[in-house]
Amino acid sequence: MSIGKKIAHRAEAMKGGAKKTTGRATGSRRLQAEGRGDQVKGNLKQAGQKIKDAFKH
Repeated sequence: MSIGKKIAHRAEAMKGGAKKTTGRATGSRRLQAEGRGDQVKGNLKQAGQKIKDAFKH
């Protein structure tokens, strides 16, 4: 996996975590849900790339 994709996927997961925390602090369930979704999406993309890399070698 290219370094750019690694950074992008990690950034997406971190952005989701920040949104989730902000939603929790402000009491916004919508923001919490969006954050959880972004975080899961970023983590799944990272896992998918790791699996691809494992089978590539």
